[in-house]
Amino acid sequence: MKSFRLLACLAIGVLLPVSGDAQQSRPLSPRGEAATQVGGAYNGQGQYEGGSWIVVTYGRPLLRGRDLFGSGDAYGQAFLRGAPNWRIGADQSTRFMTEVDLTFGGQRLPAGEYSIFAELSEGEWTLIFADWGVKDDFREDKPGALWGSYGYTPENDVLRTTMEVTTGGVAADQLVIVFTDMTSTGGQFTVWWDDQVGSTAFQVAR
Repeated sequence: MKSFRLLACLAIGVLLPVSGDAQQSRPLSPRGEAATQVGGAYNGQGQYEGGSWIVVTYGRPLLRGRDLFGSGDAYGQAFLRGAPNWRIGADQSTRFMTEVDLTFGGQRLPAGEYSIFAELSEGEWTLIFADWGVKDDFREDKPGALWGSYGYTPENDVLRTTMEVTTGGVAADQLVIVFTDMTSTGGQFTVWWDDQVGSTAFQVAR
């Protein structure tokens, strides 16, 4: 995949000393955000105007030496822990917000905020956008909302699309969600963890 080199660069970080208190308070899966803007343009003064935001918020688990994906019928089952599909992250359900209508695989996703999930199989994932709300704690009693993907059922699905999955030569220790190969009208929504890279194309709806 031509964007894999970019993904490898994103995984390189600067190591800084961390105090003992900070280490104790740091969550095992730190929160992360991926963001992009589409539909805008630079004016004559070099200022970007008219763009619409797409933002993903998610928990970023680490491999910590585990072999998670596996192969065959067991592919991806090691980290589901009884959930019906993957929350594409850790802890709270992963959230996808778009200020503009998008299309995935010819299907229209209205502007709004969604929980996203993935059904996993070797070589291809199914990306799911759903109207489930999100719980802030797994013990929270909040009708119509989920903790991760536990309790997921498909009646709130808004859109399903396939993600092409490739095996890269470099393994990401921490889950990465990123927008790749972007233009003003769309690009690729990409998920990278371990040596598995799933990606699906999207466009600003017309």
